[in-house]
Amino acid sequence: MALPLLPGYGFNHNVGKDKFHRMLVTEDKRGIGELPLRQRTKPKYSVFPKGMGSAVPSWVAFDKQVLSFDAYVEDEVHDKRQENYRIRRHKILFYLEDDTIQVNEPKVKNSGLPQGTFIRRHRIPCPPPGDDQFYTVYSFNINIDIVFYGRVFKIYDCDAFTKNFLKKIGVKLNPPRQCPEDPYMKTRREILDYVQPLHPYESFDTLKQFLEYDRKVLRFFCLWDDSSLFGERRQLILHYFLSDDTIEIKELLPHNSGQDAMSWFLHRGKLPKYGPPGVYQPGEVTDRIVLNVYSGFRVSQVHDYLLDNNKTGKLEQEFYKDSDLSVGTTINVWGRKVLLCDCDEFTKTYYRTKYGIENFTSVSCKAPSPPKIERNFPRYTGFSSEEDSIRPCIGLVPIPRPNLEDFRKFMEKDSYGNISNILRFFAKLITHKCADVDRMFIISYFLSNCTISVFEPIERNSGNTGGLFLKRMRIKRTGQEGFKRELSEYIQPEELYIGAKVNLNGYLFLLLNADEYTLKFMEENSDRFPFSNLELALQKLKNEKSKSTEIKQVFRAADYKLTKTVDYNTFREILMSVTVGKLTDQELITIVRHYRVPEEPCPDVNVLIAMAHEEFKKNMFENFERLISCCVYEDRKRKKVLPRKDIKRLCKSSRLPLTDDLLESLLSKFEDSEEQINYESFFSVLNWRVNRMPELIRISPLKERCEDVWISMPSPIPAKYINYFKFLKDVYGLEVE
Repeated sequence: MALPLLPGYGFNHNVGKDKFHRMLVTEDKRGIGELPLRQRTKPKYSVFPKGMGSAVPSWVAFDKQVLSFDAYVEDEVHDKRQENYRIRRHKILFYLEDDTIQVNEPKVKNSGLPQGTFIRRHRIPCPPPGDDQFYTVYSFNINIDIVFYGRVFKIYDCDAFTKNFLKKIGVKLNPPRQCPEDPYMKTRREILDYVQPLHPYESFDTLKQFLEYDRKVLRFFCLWDDSSLFGERRQLILHYFLSDDTIEIKELLPHNSGQDAMSWFLHRGKLPKYGPPGVYQPGEVTDRIVLNVYSGFRVSQVHDYLLDNNKTGKLEQEFYKDSDLSVGTTINVWGRKVLLCDCDEFTKTYYRTKYGIENFTSVSCKAPSPPKIERNFPRYTGFSSEEDSIRPCIGLVPIPRPNLEDFRKFMEKDSYGNISNILRFFAKLITHKCADVDRMFIISYFLSNCTISVFEPIERNSGNTGGLFLKRMRIKRTGQEGFKRELSEYIQPEELYIGAKVNLNGYLFLLLNADEYTLKFMEENSDRFPFSNLELALQKLKNEKSKSTEIKQVFRAADYKLTKTVDYNTFREILMSVTVGKLTDQELITIVRHYRVPEEPCPDVNVLIAMAHEEFKKNMFENFERLISCCVYEDRKRKKVLPRKDIKRLCKSSRLPLTDDLLESLLSKFEDSEEQINYESFFSVLNWRVNRMPELIRISPLKERCEDVWISMPSPIPAKYINYFKFLKDVYGLEVE
């Protein structure tokens, strides 16, 4: 490709001349006054060396065009007997745009010399006595010596572009010559050829296996039965690495086992099948068998090596592979018999995909529990409690120690706030004495320590004193021996439900009803109280599906006003007649509470405020100004009203000592049609310090104060009306026209 010849290049022999000469010519033609100010101030003779480059527009044409020359340098090697000199090859790059030169030395593997950029790119001055000039393109040719900073570079060739360019500018090229061979590299090449075997090595390609199975590990749960005189059964975890067929084993130590914690039971490596194999001499275990071939006596010693195709004398070792491992197999781990009991899901998927194995029946890793030794304690003598009497038989020092289980139970089930954790039942005494037939009692069961107390309400002119009937204590179940070796069994809360008969220290009670907290607690814990489980109760009614049409007609006849509701007594009679006594009173009350029609209590607002003031006084709550400030912060639009849900959330977060029902009733009294509440008036009314209300007078038939008092007697009717329409639809899928 022909290059454009610009002024200053081409066949003009002034290429590379100093710009200062052209300035002098311009000065002679135009005169000093016509020169630019920068050139007028320049001295007549430049102090810079000559040959500063070509004409100004030259870089435009020769940008990114470089001449490349191949050269070598003979470096003398001192103090070394094996070699006297070295041949170091270089690349000389000449940049046409600015006459800069760069020298690079290609890197040679294992040369032992720092290689790379030998001379960085810049303009190189000529050697003395012409050191006032720089090298130009006319300074280069083939088969010449060129000196850069005292080092002689012998140019022996160049590339095709360089040859073409030099011919275009009129340079007569010398014929190229051969670069001499480096004696050191020749010696190294001969040594490498000398040590190579005549036949190629056997290929052991493990890269494919590594790339395919890297980070894929099979995991087995193992057991080593070391139950000797002082041994035990040890649980292990075996990891098989698919990338290189290695195995590692880790031991699982139970808590407080008394054994030293070891990092690994077996370090990662290939596991021989028949171990321990013994001790081998160096060189016995090898991948390749090489024969030593002697070619006779020669002046120059020659060694030949051949691979033994028959592999005579090779020591064969068998290692465990993935095909040797399966659940239920016993493997040999350096003399220890390890049983593979189970594996993880990835291992099962791997064997199912590769080998088609579907049977992964696991083997129990746990050791059989030792036989339980029955302790024969002496009989209870009646002194102190049974627990204290049995302590000297358990430990040498009979120090009373707290039972952690009972302490945890006490902390969880002790009364706090509005949660009493006390189950109260209304009961009557079952007796043949005419004077005691109508006596009513309140039975309280304390969940914190499983104690029971019985209280008899005081009734005027009844002839009974009333008050505490049975002090709080744990009560044993009936039918147990008085003085026995084992601990006695006590009445549990699961045995108490409405309709049950309970024997308390020889007195038989029939549980008639329970308070709201007890019924709610039993429904929330229906797994412990099956008679409060709504699904189980409805299942007994669903078993009588054959009578569904008859039941529908009975309910329809009872509801002659078409209100879709019936009273409690009617609902009870119908269900009891359908189930023929299979439904207990507790289950009936559970159904009634679910399908009852909620009453609409409309208490006076002053009564609600008085009740709230009483709760605030008990708990000394006075943070009403802070509540109003929080509401003002939430009221971004300054309307002095907030939604009901925001007021309720604020009351809950501030822990107002009010029950949910009382708080809901107060909020309903102060909300408007848009469910907005004026927070200033609401909290100002609740402020018992500023807005004092007359004290709430509770009507109580009891004047005496006792330890266990049920102030409000439970109503024998849990609900006045029941929605039988919804009941029939849920149980039998019927709809009443």
